[in-house]
Amino acid sequence: MLPPIYELELAKERISAAAEAAHGGEHRLVLTARAENYLHGRPDLADTIGRLQAYQEAGADVLYAPGVSGPSEIESIVSSVDRPVNVLLLPHGPTIADLTALGVQRISVGGTYAYATIGWLVEAGRELLAGSASFFDRAAVGRTAVEEAFR
Repeated sequence: MLPPIYELELAKERISAAAEAAHGGEHRLVLTARAENYLHGRPDLADTIGRLQAYQEAGADVLYAPGVSGPSEIESIVSSVDRPVNVLLLPHGPTIADLTALGVQRISVGGTYAYATIGWLVEAGRELLAGSASFFDRAAVGRTAVEEAFR
């Protein structure tokens, strides 16, 4: 069973408290507030926008509705708030250029980098089990990046 979505007033109070903590210290942190309706099987755009507007009022710096992927929905969200909107880049969704044209100012890739890394590890392991070490050639990119970063 999916966890419940907080009632709007409680969610807004939580964002307000988080904004106070994020903005009240010596170093200001960027607070991203998420309206997770679409992740929890509640594809209600009006409620999602209402939540994002409430989070904006509560002090969020960036607004995010993970799972929203339709261009018209994204455009509606962007035009309904006065904060940068974050969108999760999906393989069959709008491209980076499309998202930029829609007014999206921040793009996430979720766990994609981790999955790509795990996929590469699986491929390298399979090659090693098969008696090959050709993955060393592909590893050179990462090795070079680490060496350059820590010189």
